Amino acid sequence: MSFKSLKIGKYIIEKPIVQGGMGVGISWDQLAGNVSKEGGLGVISAVGTGYYKNKHYAAKLVAGRPLDTLGFYSKEGFDAIIKSARAICGDKPLAANILYAINDYERVVKDACESGIDIIITGAGLPTNMPEFTEGYPDVALVPIVSSAKALKIICKRWQKRYNRLPDAVVLEGPKSGGHQGFTYEQCSLEENQLENLVKPVVEEAALWGDIPVIAAGGIWDKNDIEQMFSLGAGGVQMGTRFIATHECDAHQNFKDILLKCKKEDIQLFSSPVGYPAQGIRTNLTRLVENREGPAIKCISNCVAPCNRGEEAKEVGYCIADRLSDAYEGNTETGLFFSGTNGYRVDEIISVKELMNKLIQGE
Repeated sequence: MSFKSLKIGKYIIEKPIVQGGMGVGISWDQLAGNVSKEGGLGVISAVGTGYYKNKHYAAKLVAGRPLDTLGFYSKEGFDAIIKSARAICGDKPLAANILYAINDYERVVKDACESGIDIIITGAGLPTNMPEFTEGYPDVALVPIVSSAKALKIICKRWQKRYNRLPDAVVLEGPKSGGHQGFTYEQCSLEENQLENLVKPVVEEAALWGDIPVIAAGGIWDKNDIEQMFSLGAGGVQMGTRFIATHECDAHQNFKDILLKCKKEDIQLFSSPVGYPAQGIRTNLTRLVENREGPAIKCISNCVAPCNRGEEAKEVGYCIADRLSDAYEGNTETGLFFSGTNGYRVDEIISVKELMNKLIQGE
């Protein structure tokens, strides 16, 4: 099977592989720029841009961390990341992943548009008012992330009625993905919610609105998985964890080493202050949290609305902004390391170019 290109709005993705957005600092300029350069769609995470270049773009630090939402989601840091990625990939399509659950979602979407991003991908909630914030940027393609046909239908109905537009593509994410899930703990294990069983109903729903391309995500590992998704009607795939194991990935070497060493049983679901179960690697932090001995929760960065200024963080036992940024900085004692369920299959670090070739041509 030869893979067809993927069209998202006015943009043609030569190789229909979208690199998942991973924050803090896992998919920034180097990874996203190189994925786009190699013909896929590189995706910059908007999370924690105040940490970029050793926190150079954070206006004010408290206890070494960017202060408040303006510091954590630094406009200047985000702009610098986008410009650096653009220098790598030229005029090839480049995307940003902006979580709907963050504080300042509207402002960060506008920041992305102003910095020249081509495509915005949004999950962690139903972005029913997403088009409102890209007014004046008609060329910016909008791609919501959903976990069911029902969610896509709600978004399409609202967008069409309020804004007279529809998604340019949709990412369908199953429960084997790394990071936050669109399901409860119980729902993650149900057969009906496995990606291979979700694709057809979502493709059918997308067709009712004019053949919106469906990008399948969560647990996709190799060419065989990609071909399976295409046989079910998907037009593209999104992959995150495999891209961590590349030389160009912006993750700290310690993160890559943890991924290389982890076993199947080390990857598990755990509670998150964002309000969704999250999937990651069992490490020293998860053991500390289980024993209620985790680091102090200070809510310096005020990152996500559902956390309610640290209240949910206290419930689950850790601050997600601090722990993800610790992982970015390579702190294996208190870092939170996200991974999809197949992370244990990583056995080498290769270049983005090599990985793209493997995915397109087979192992």
